[in-house]
Amino acid sequence: MTEKATTTKAESTSALASDQGKTTIADQVVAKIAGIAARDVDGVHALGGGVSRTVGAIKERIPGSRTNYGQGVSVEVGERQAAVDLDIIADYGIAIADLAAGVRRNVVGSVERMTGLEVTEVNIVVHDVHLEGESGDDEDEARVE
Repeated sequence: MTEKATTTKAESTSALASDQGKTTIADQVVAKIAGIAARDVDGVHALGGGVSRTVGAIKERIPGSRTNYGQGVSVEVGERQAAVDLDIIADYGIAIADLAAGVRRNVVGSVERMTGLEVTEVNIVVHDVHLEGESGDDEDEARVE
């Protein structure tokens, strides 16, 4: 009987569970929030490693397709906690340690504020440093006139 009382008390401490019901947040929701929050930090050129960015670029060229804000983001979501893994491309000249700290701060703040989940960790892998004028920079410009 004491186990049940302990479980009920632990569940009631979560913002996502109450006497009226329970809220479950899908992994893709947390991934999307984290992806948008990471992109908002100055110095993040793009999210995703080489293959995922290539596939994402191809998908975005399909008429009617939407931007995949979860690209380069993987998450693990529990009942009260979430862990986030990010693959990023940093802009050249930005201090990577400061960039990572800013990304962590923004992702943790956004995910916790919007979902009520506690973010236990944000792991960041910097796959590349983007140089201005590098290929793929002029994607918005027309190739022919």
